[in-house]
Amino acid sequence: MTRFPYPRWVAALGAVALLAPATAVGPAAADDRRSGAVVRTDQGALRGSVAADHLSFQGIPYARPPLGPLRWAPPQPGPTWTGVRDATRPGAACAQLQGLPMDSPSESEDCLYLNVTTPRPAARSPRPVMVWLHGGDFRFGSGDVYGGQRLAAGGDVIVVTLNYRLGALGFLAHPALADAGGITGNFGLQDQQAALRWVRRNAAAFGGDPGNVTLFGQSAGATSVCAQLAAPAAAGLFHRAIMQSNSCANPVQTRAEAIGAAEEFAHRVGCTDPDVVAACLRGQDPALLIETAGYPGAGVDLGPAVDGRTLPVDPAYALTTGRLHRVPVLTGMNRDESRLVVWGIERSGLNCAEPPKPDQEPESCPLTDEQYRDQVRAMFGDRAEKVLARYPRDDAQPASATLGAVLTDHDYAEPVYSAAMAFARRVPTFAYEFADEEAPFFTTGPEPTFPAGAYHCAELPYLFTVDYAEALTPTQRRLSEAMVRTWTDFARTGRAGWTRLGSRSSYVRVLAGGGGSGTTDFATAHSYDFWRAFRD
Repeated sequence: MTRFPYPRWVAALGAVALLAPATAVGPAAADDRRSGAVVRTDQGALRGSVAADHLSFQGIPYARPPLGPLRWAPPQPGPTWTGVRDATRPGAACAQLQGLPMDSPSESEDCLYLNVTTPRPAARSPRPVMVWLHGGDFRFGSGDVYGGQRLAAGGDVIVVTLNYRLGALGFLAHPALADAGGITGNFGLQDQQAALRWVRRNAAAFGGDPGNVTLFGQSAGATSVCAQLAAPAAAGLFHRAIMQSNSCANPVQTRAEAIGAAEEFAHRVGCTDPDVVAACLRGQDPALLIETAGYPGAGVDLGPAVDGRTLPVDPAYALTTGRLHRVPVLTGMNRDESRLVVWGIERSGLNCAEPPKPDQEPESCPLTDEQYRDQVRAMFGDRAEKVLARYPRDDAQPASATLGAVLTDHDYAEPVYSAAMAFARRVPTFAYEFADEEAPFFTTGPEPTFPAGAYHCAELPYLFTVDYAEALTPTQRRLSEAMVRTWTDFARTGRAGWTRLGSRSSYVRVLAGGGGSGTTDFATAHSYDFWRAFRD
């Protein structure tokens, strides 16, 4: 299962203060009603925040807090209230360790909240709705990090961002936790479906069209979109799909793998007695659960899995057999995805001549040519020499960038393009490559020792209002405007404004520069045929 591998060192990047869920209620003032700041949902009235070009409603509880007996249970309908609930602050992020700079550590299980951003003024006809699933390897992330005003005001759409349960609390498939039908795990996917059902019931209250919903996500969020395309319970809940920087061609865990990981997890937290393992797990503090799940490569591999009900089959298999919901698809990746992974390798300091001591802050060290070759050999074993021959070292770029190219083409380009071509055989499909070589980097943490280029996550500040990355330049703002038009036009019409993929077209749109226009021979640029044959 390919997901973005957050390195262990990210824990040192620092925490961001958590905001408590907004719960205060009071009467609706006349001015609030006139401005649109008060909206009545099927749970009760909400008072949001008013800006010049948009309205924002945050911290809306779309499901009951999954506490006590609801830990490791399907999401239940959200609470109701009288009066007007304050919706000007986001709810807590779901329990997680510190991830990348956009992520915040949390120990909260009361986290099933969503946020709605609407344009101003109100429209005469219902607007398309775009529902965002954040990334983070199914261990990190929250919806409120991604401000929806850029898409909402710039593209005249309703934007919904949401939290879903993560890590062990979202995806532990231990048989002792099974329901009456013997099913467990995939609670995070069920949360996403609960949020989509909330959108179907309440979109009209915010001026949205419940019959025109686009589900979009990045990294693990894109994997989630793939999963929902194959999930029977998601049928009819969305009508377009956008997948950024991940692919339906990558398989999720099998049921046996998920159960094995869950049993290993229970053993690590000390719940070894089979007669009381469920009670033991339910009695553990969330801090211990998220610490035990840990970071990729050092913890336990938890995520979506084939379970026979939420996911009857692997989305990768559903793609090859056509058993996916038939909706138009926009899919693509960033040109230099895996340079972020290499940044993590450098930032760990483990490749330095003298690796850091446990009590030392590591320094960034560029990879040497020999370390590049060692990394490739460790990753590809007896086929490494073929990879090294295809991606030889030269002085034109740093060794770190060369390793980034290898991992980008293997981990992203081949599966993303293969999935896009498979989609194109069945539904209208449009492909892109984000390629801004000067994309803004994180403001927290050291800069890479090599050009980061269009790294994993680099496109997000062009679509959302974020505070974790450097500001866009005027040229980048023009690219942002073009991308917002593309994403929202696709949400509105199911078309992206360029030639769709098909049996006679391999068109991939390049998103770079002031106008955001261009084409690329994607297969050649990313050695697609080499990696396709490599997997066979």
